[in-house]
Amino acid sequence: MAKLFIDPGHGGRDPGALGNGLLEKDLNLDIAMRLFSILQQEYPEIEVRLSRDKDVFVSLGERVALANQWGADLVLSIHVNAGGGTGYETYIHRSMPATTVRWRQILHREVINNIGQGIKDRGMKTANFAILRQTRMPAILTENLFIDHPEDAIRLKEASFRQRLAECYAAGVAKIFGAKSDDGNHQLTRP
Repeated sequence: MAKLFIDPGHGGRDPGALGNGLLEKDLNLDIAMRLFSILQQEYPEIEVRLSRDKDVFVSLGERVALANQWGADLVLSIHVNAGGGTGYETYIHRSMPATTVRWRQILHREVINNIGQGIKDRGMKTANFAILRQTRMPAILTENLFIDHPEDAIRLKEASFRQRLAECYAAGVAKIFGAKSDDGNHQLTRP
């Protein structure tokens, strides 16, 4: 059974980025819980755990320890960006093996190809983030649009967009692990 550790970034006293009436910690958790639900319902051969399932603070060290102690096959850390840009991007640590590169490509393409029109592809990048550097398994960090960009914020406010994003993640994770939908024909909700 494949093991996915989902890490909704920030939480509790750490709100993450702020903008347009939104808090990053809330968006991260919402997307993560939607993904968790889809995987539980559609892909029973993928075991899933979360670093948090409510608005609580979990330190970076605790997140890493939880993933490492459980022995996850993949860590997916979900974030929303800020700083004046727009679009979607993914990160891995530069020291990760070819498997991580390949898995990130699968996930990144699944989102970009299916999330809808008008989302800028900011690319696949490397970073020295703790969750990427300190976990002992492949780890991918995603930045889902920009909370401080007006058009991105409009999308992020829509439950249907967050659901579609979670479905893209579920489809990507299923491809990574070679999992089949429980009913054999799970389809992404199209924009």
